[in-house]
Amino acid sequence: MKKQVLVMAAVSSTLLFACVSPKKLREAESRYTQLNGAYLELQGKLRTCEQNAKDSADAYNRRKTAYEYRLNNATEQVDFLKQNNNQVLNQLKDLSVISGSQAESIKKSLENIGMKDAYIKDLQSAIAKKDSLNMALVMNLKGAIGNLDDKDINIKVDKGVVYIDISDKLLFKSGSYDITDRAKEVLGKVATVLNNQPNIEFMVEGHTDNVKFARGILQDNWDLSVKRATSVVRVLQDQYNIPPARMTAAGRSEYVPVADNNTAEGKAANRRTRIVILPQLDQFFKLLENPQQGGGQPVPAPAR
Repeated sequence: MKKQVLVMAAVSSTLLFACVSPKKLREAESRYTQLNGAYLELQGKLRTCEQNAKDSADAYNRRKTAYEYRLNNATEQVDFLKQNNNQVLNQLKDLSVISGSQAESIKKSLENIGMKDAYIKDLQSAIAKKDSLNMALVMNLKGAIGNLDDKDINIKVDKGVVYIDISDKLLFKSGSYDITDRAKEVLGKVATVLNNQPNIEFMVEGHTDNVKFARGILQDNWDLSVKRATSVVRVLQDQYNIPPARMTAAGRSEYVPVADNNTAEGKAANRRTRIVILPQLDQFFKLLENPQQGGGQPVPAPAR
């Protein structure tokens, strides 16, 4: 459009100045040539600007699209991280609760273990104390009785219990439950040691062999074993002043033998009177409850 205007202007100029001088015509043509060159140059610049503008718009759109993609991707990542963070926080919260509960349970378990360990140590100390007392009692009994034949009297500790076995030939005549004079001497020595331990309680057991026995008021070995036990208890009470509340009389007949009843030696060993020093559980637990006696810290006695 602009080109046509310029052409019309040039034609008009030619017609208008047809009568002008050649010099002015050449000037006009030169001017036209300059204007036309300027026009073409401007046209080129315009196309360049338009292309640059188009390129810039495309680049802008591409950059915009890329930025939008990156923005969307970053937004998705942020949302994902937020979600993960929430999950992690919840897990940590749950974990902290569980860990707290487990820690409390472990703490209580360790405390219980510590208490049980202390109790076991005190129990061991008390047992050792009791064993020491038993051994001292055995030594005192052996020292008091003196040099009697080991076959006639035997003093021992078995599973924490002190036993004094006295052969019936030292105490009674055959088939009798009357105490002999020699028996009273032996029982007197035993009574001396027992009286020095006023807290000790004991049981006197009568034992027989398996030979059937019946005489007078005695119907069998049960009667004989009981009568012999009560005879010993009466002597200890009446002649040696041992309180009866500390003693128990029992008959075991032939049913707790220490030897084979098929031999004469076995029968002789089974005919015996046994004094059993009864374990004092209340005194034993006092050893646990009193640190100055038991050697440890006070701990409660176990439930029974």
